[in-house]
Amino acid sequence: MPATVTVTIPATTANLGPGFDCLGLALGLYNEVTLAAAPAGAYPNDLHITIHGEGAGRLPGDARNLVAQAAARIFAHLGHSPAGLHITQHNRIPVGSGLGSSAAAVLGGMLAANALVDGGLSQAEILRLAAAMEGHPDNVVPAGLGGLVLINQAADGQLHVEPIPLPPQQVVIVLPDFDLPTATARAALPRQVPLADAIFNAGRLALLVRALAAGDYQRLPLAMQDRLHQPYRLPLIPGMAAAFAAAYAAGAAGVALSGAGPSLLAFAPDNHQAIAAAIQAAFAPAGLPSRAWILPVDAQGAQVGHAPT
Repeated sequence: MPATVTVTIPATTANLGPGFDCLGLALGLYNEVTLAAAPAGAYPNDLHITIHGEGAGRLPGDARNLVAQAAARIFAHLGHSPAGLHITQHNRIPVGSGLGSSAAAVLGGMLAANALVDGGLSQAEILRLAAAMEGHPDNVVPAGLGGLVLINQAADGQLHVEPIPLPPQQVVIVLPDFDLPTATARAALPRQVPLADAIFNAGRLALLVRALAAGDYQRLPLAMQDRLHQPYRLPLIPGMAAAFAAAYAAGAAGVALSGAGPSLLAFAPDNHQAIAAAIQAAFAPAGLPSRAWILPVDAQGAQVGHAPT
């Protein structure tokens, strides 16, 4: 059994407009989770958690910590755990951003725990357990596998996963300084939608998958339209409608909320810096400062015992 395991997990963006709860993309922004078994003779259930970077001073440093909870689920599932656990998190994914920070914590904790005790769980088994803990698979699966992934979840919880190869590209992400809990964003959605809206999204999701796989930016303005969640969530975020318009005016090919928000993502063949600046300028009149990233697509997914350079 190794004494220490480090897992690197990418950020993710889900939905991409019409792919509500079934489409996700891994991005080149990473958290690292290190689990170390407490030395022999440690006090039983000894737990130490150190957090660096995003969420330091905000995320819980006790058993409520999501990495610790995820690791505990794996230990319970396997019926085997170390006497104590030391967890170190190096976080670069902003918390509550719509960029998969909770999925990264859950997946990182589970993968590291499995490796720490030589649990032998397969990647597919861990993804299923992580999706069950997270509540939906559209961030967990691309975080685990990398790239663009289409996920269908069966009634028994089994995941049917379709990786979609992409040409290399960069994505603009802008995060306004606004707190939008996922629960609030979920609560804004209607329980039923018109048949016309369901048909609208089904057609655009099919077109979106085809356009992204082909690198066909000209089809993205149509393909990334959505009627299932964005019309209900955009009004929750000050300046978001203006930010969408500014992104398109600056040359973005497709724009969407990242997950439930409040991050905005934009696809474009070029001019990424100018698009990011235009989006940030659009949030300013609403009184919201923002941060921007221009990120490559991550093609590898979570890595055990490896950190990206």
